Amino acid sequence: MEKAMERDGIRTNDRQLACARIQSQEGQDYLAAMAAAANFAWVNRSAMTFLARQAFAKIFNKGPGDLDMHVIYDVSHNIAKIEEHMVDSEIKQLLVHRKGSTRAFPPHHPLIPVDYQLTGQPVLIGGTMGTCSYVLLGTEVGMESTFGSTCHGAGRSQSRNKSRRKLEYSEVLAKLAKQGISIRVASPKLVMEEAPESYKDVSAVVDTCHDAGISRKCVKLRPIAVIKG
Repeated sequence: MEKAMERDGIRTNDRQLACARIQSQEGQDYLAAMAAAANFAWVNRSAMTFLARQAFAKIFNKGPGDLDMHVIYDVSHNIAKIEEHMVDSEIKQLLVHRKGSTRAFPPHHPLIPVDYQLTGQPVLIGGTMGTCSYVLLGTEVGMESTFGSTCHGAGRSQSRNKSRRKLEYSEVLAKLAKQGISIRVASPKLVMEEAPESYKDVSAVVDTCHDAGISRKCVKLRPIAVIKG
């Protein structure tokens, strides 16, 4: 990417950003690799959904259908999509790359499923293992001002390394237990890395997006069980 930027005279306003022209070999290689990663993510989520349904069916001795365990919505975060947007009073085809954000199209948009045509695209905002999560809905304001995008989570307030240094495994588990949250974890270090203290206040982030009009609040969810790793 950096070689392609130098070759094609591309400059960014942040040294952490890198890009290439879409039709260049680097651009096409990137899109192909991204598509492979997205396919892996879709399959991975499908596998986890299947295994979760099987676990609930085994414990409750009922089928997933009887337990109403259907997928409400599935969407990829951190992905580039070819879309049409209004730019300078003209409809143009753009490659919209959402990093740290997710798509949030408004009601009646042709690219969202028929079940959500009247409400707008569902937006899944994951909180931490000790805080709430949200389901938001896309809006027309977001379509006009952010290319139909909104936040996709709270975002980290401190690095993984800093979380491991500052937090104690037993203290995080005790705090979750006090909140009535069960946890199963593959590695103790994951508990510190993903502790609620490692992230920003998801409610404040969601409120900001709601107040700005780029998405609107629909459902607030409270965690009761967490599986990590």
